[in-house]
Amino acid sequence: MGTFHTKCKIENPTDRDRSVVIPKLLVDTGSEFTWVPERMLERIGIPREKKDGVFVRANGQEVMRGIGFAIFRLDKFFTIDEVVFAEPGDLLLIGARTLDGLNLTVEPARRRLVVAGPLPAASPTRRKTKSRLRPTNRLAKHSQRSTSVSDR
Repeated sequence: MGTFHTKCKIENPTDRDRSVVIPKLLVDTGSEFTWVPERMLERIGIPREKKDGVFVRANGQEVMRGIGFAIFRLDKFFTIDEVVFAEPGDLLLIGARTLDGLNLTVEPARRRLVVAGPLPAASPTRRKTKSRLRPTNRLAKHSQRSTSVSDR
C-alpha cells in the first residue's frame, strides 16, 4: 500500500481556541492510537488523563506513555479521541481509532484519505411471536392426545 502523511489540526476540547497544526502525521491504520508530540499537547493545555498507558512497538519493546483527549480536524471532518503524548524518537502518526471517528478510510492506490461512507445504525425490528398462553385448537388436541398416550 505504501505510506503517506496528512496535515491535522488538534484542539483542546475544553478551550477550542487553543490549537496546533501538525503538518505531517503518518497515516497508520495498524496503530490504534494517534501519537502527537508531548510538547505540542502541553502547549495547548491538554492534560494527561492516563499516565501509564503501555504500548508495544513493532520490535517488541514496551513503552509507557501518557494519554489525553483531543479534538482532531482534517479539512471539514472532526472527532474527539484519545491521544498519546509522544516522546522524542516516537513516530508521529494518526491511528485507526481517530480515522474511524473521522469516518475516513485509506484509498491505497492513490495514497489518500477518503470518506468511508454511511455510518451503520441500529434499526428497530418487530419480532413475530406466538402466544404460548392460548394454544390453537389443533395444538390443544395434539397435547391432549400426547398426554393420554403417555399416561397409559
